[in-house]
Amino acid sequence: MDIDIGINKKERAKIAEGLSRLLADSYTLYLTTHNFHWNVTGPMFNTLHLMFETQYNELALAVDLIAERIRALGFPAPGTYAEFSALTSLKEPKGVPTAEEMIRHLVLGQEAVVKTARSLFPLVDKAADEPTADLLTQRMQVHEKTAWMLRSLLEPQ
Repeated sequence: MDIDIGINKKERAKIAEGLSRLLADSYTLYLTTHNFHWNVTGPMFNTLHLMFETQYNELALAVDLIAERIRALGFPAPGTYAEFSALTSLKEPKGVPTAEEMIRHLVLGQEAVVKTARSLFPLVDKAADEPTADLLTQRMQVHEKTAWMLRSLLEPQ
């Protein structure tokens, strides 16, 4: 059955493509954050272990919302490591970084997700796609706040 939500198929396809990049970035950040949760060590272990758990749980819910929006627009959501690897702008860490390196890496990841989300607004605005705009705004708020909190851990006391 055809989709008739007031956004033509070409615009929906472009938005879904952008959301697929956002999904790949979000999933890559989820995986990295979960990895760091498992492998963090040092004097900030408890703080970071719990913080990373909160962050990866939030990301786990977010990837579902993003994928469901792609589906609502009428396109398949990417869902494999190969697809995510081809679509993501994030770099995965090599080995097990120090706790401070983990924080720095996650700040960059949070900021990259914000930039990916922000890059979609011209398409979304042109199509008057308010549901996607709302999703992007919510994601940007979460990632900007999380980046700030992580950066705060790197400030000298």
